[in-house]
Amino acid sequence: MHQLDSEMTRVGERLNTCDLELRRLAAERHEQGALVDARQSEMAAVEAQRSELERLTSSAQEQLAGLRERRDLAAQNASQHVARVATLQERHRAAAAVLERIESLVEEMRERVKSLRAQIESSTAEKLQRETENKTIADQLVETEAERNAGEARDGLLRVESEQMRARLGEIEESLRQVRLLLDQARDRRGEVSAAAAKLQSDAQYMGETCLNELGVQRQELMSDSTIPVVLGEQLANEDHMYREMRARLDAIGPVNMMALEEYKETSERHRFLETQRKDLLDSIENTQATIKEIDVFSRHKFEEAFHKINENFQATFGKLFGGGHGFMRLTDEENSAESGIDVVASPPGKKLQNVLLLSGGEKALTALALLVGIFQYQPSPFCILDEVDAPLDDANVGKFTQMIKKFSDNSQFIIVTHNKMTMSTVDVIYGVTMQEPGVSKLVSVDFRNLSQSQN
Repeated sequence: MHQLDSEMTRVGERLNTCDLELRRLAAERHEQGALVDARQSEMAAVEAQRSELERLTSSAQEQLAGLRERRDLAAQNASQHVARVATLQERHRAAAAVLERIESLVEEMRERVKSLRAQIESSTAEKLQRETENKTIADQLVETEAERNAGEARDGLLRVESEQMRARLGEIEESLRQVRLLLDQARDRRGEVSAAAAKLQSDAQYMGETCLNELGVQRQELMSDSTIPVVLGEQLANEDHMYREMRARLDAIGPVNMMALEEYKETSERHRFLETQRKDLLDSIENTQATIKEIDVFSRHKFEEAFHKINENFQATFGKLFGGGHGFMRLTDEENSAESGIDVVASPPGKKLQNVLLLSGGEKALTALALLVGIFQYQPSPFCILDEVDAPLDDANVGKFTQMIKKFSDNSQFIIVTHNKMTMSTVDVIYGVTMQEPGVSKLVSVDFRNLSQSQN
């Protein structure tokens, strides 16, 4: 009986412990909230087991003979209950871990939502900026179109004025030709008049000498003599007819131009000189046109060769600097390469093909650097000055920029104006301006080549 009492006491203590555990589980059930609904069936089973234990205890007190078996059964049931409680605790801990993981996921989702909202706001701002830039570009395009139309109008007016000036020049040349023709006629007339005057003077002198030799009378006396017979009637008509025939013959002979031979020689020499000049001019024009055509063909060939080579170098260098993507140049007018413009089209990784003007500042700088390197690969230059080209670049792209400059510094000397420390750390010589005293600037230079040699 003492053993049974002690056993009953232990069973009672276990029952009390179970009651306390059940109360604690009930409190935890209220705290868990959502998990309580899932575990209500399990708690009902525990309550049924507890009721069964209480009933078994009462029957054990009444029936001492079967107490040991019932006690063992109660102990077994208590062990099962303890195991069940341990299982429930483990599930509770697992549920708490799941709840904590869910809370962390919720926090991560909140951070993700904040990040997405920030990206949306940034995209909205960038969209507004792009719309503003598109509007500005559209306004510039309208202004450019207006300027082009104005230029075309001015070109048309200049062409009309040029045609008018050419017509006026033709009229002036025609007037000059007519004036020269009149001048030549006047010279001829002056020669004729001079010859006629000389002939009349010679005739008068000859008549005076004839009168003196044949008649022994001076011409003036003979002209003043009134006793000379006057011819009248038919004889006068005959004399007049003979005179007219002789005058007609003389007129048919024409006036004697004493300067005709010299004028002919002068005109002939002038004609030969002008013909030679005209032939030289025609030959020069023909040679010049042939040279222009040859230069055009050679220039177009050299331009196409340089364009294709530089385009290939630009595509390869663009892929190296951007780590992928595509970049190339294209002519705005492929049919007329001599007067065509050049468009630079770039597609960094993850972006579609677009004009280089639509890229960011860093992408523009890398694209320009790729084009410069492509030109250097085709036609190296002894000097190259770069002014703040690395300003829009981040550290990774500055490293690519300095590596590219190092690669080409063996054949060309690069002068870089920069404030970037990474760029400064890779150069051979640094020149800076300092002001040790107020208002007095001083040039300071550091030659890293000498430093490296002294360290060695």
